[in-house]
Amino acid sequence: MSIFATLKLALRALWRNKVRSLLTMLGIVFGIGAVIAMVAGGQGAQAAVKEVFQSLGTNVLVVSNNSMRQGGPSQGAGGGAALTWEDLRRLEQESLPTVRYIAPVLETRTQLVSEGGNWATSVSGTTATWFKIRNWDVEQGASFDEDTGNSNAKVAVIGKTVAAQLFPNENPIGQVIRISGQPYEVLGVLTSKGQGPRGDNDDTVIIPLNAYKQKLSRDGGAKYLKGQILVSMMEDDQAETTMQKLTELLRDWHKLDAKDDDDFRIRNPAEFAKAQQDSTERIATLLAIVAAVSLFVGGIGVMNIMLVSVIERTREIGIRMAVGAKPVDVMTQFLVESLALAAVGGLLGLGLGYVSAQYMADYFGWKMFFPATTAAVAFAVAGGVGVVFGLYPAIRASQLDPITALRYET
Repeated sequence: MSIFATLKLALRALWRNKVRSLLTMLGIVFGIGAVIAMVAGGQGAQAAVKEVFQSLGTNVLVVSNNSMRQGGPSQGAGGGAALTWEDLRRLEQESLPTVRYIAPVLETRTQLVSEGGNWATSVSGTTATWFKIRNWDVEQGASFDEDTGNSNAKVAVIGKTVAAQLFPNENPIGQVIRISGQPYEVLGVLTSKGQGPRGDNDDTVIIPLNAYKQKLSRDGGAKYLKGQILVSMMEDDQAETTMQKLTELLRDWHKLDAKDDDDFRIRNPAEFAKAQQDSTERIATLLAIVAAVSLFVGGIGVMNIMLVSVIERTREIGIRMAVGAKPVDVMTQFLVESLALAAVGGLLGLGLGYVSAQYMADYFGWKMFFPATTAAVAFAVAGGVGVVFGLYPAIRASQLDPITALRYET
């Protein structure tokens, strides 16, 4: 018997029991849909985590004051200043081979006022190099250059959130905002970076370093740098070497003995990003395994229904074998039926997986991923499930004794 005739018989048999065939396929449908949705969700979550930490800048180390104890509880990170402006000057002069950019950052939270509103936000004082370290461009206007960044000019570059709050219906470029009562001209609006580890990245204002020290810092002329130093590296894999060199230099400059603890901290945000991605990947893998189990359960459902079908169609099998059908023809027919159930269920599962992945992307606000490789593998596995779990019922049907099968009463 040709394969086309066998396929026609198989589809006709499945169509006679439409509801049962559909219910049998549901296990395959939901199994494949769940696998695709979980893998797509895992990839989306990993991409979202990567984007969040990329918002901190590229290849960046953060040098800050360490927490210090002075006859009581810890003052917290930066509570006891040890970094000095001289440290910054020396680091810039060292020209370390693994370091690309260095920029200080002073930060406070204060009230902003415009003609149309007011808003409390984070204000940072830094140099023009900060924009290079953070890899942050402006969407409107311009950021300040090196000369302006090292001056006391009263200019500001604001984030999208600040622009929306202070200038909801007008162009903010050239407008004046008051920061702690002092007027600053808006030079530019930063491109949106969305949420980050510290909250809304776009809820920020950047002003020149010296302007910050003169107008917002209470100790503008002090020796100590009560903020952070951002260090951008040449390559991704140079973090450990750079951290070691920075530690050696700062300990030497601060005259710390071997028994003394560091009075500064050097953090690598990439380490947090990797930890988060590893955690997300493990969770995604676990969810995919759980989804794969549901596909396995769907395969058991296929085998169960096919066994029932063999029993129900015993007399039909006997008639076919009596008129010349060979055992291999009977086995092939039941295998094709099982494979057809798995194939149709697989196609429906692909559609369900795509819709689920799109819904998850929209709901969680991450990029839509459709894992084509995973989808292909899942569909192939569905076909394998149809063959493997349909094989035993098919063999059982082919081994029926024609005489016994003809006398079987349903």
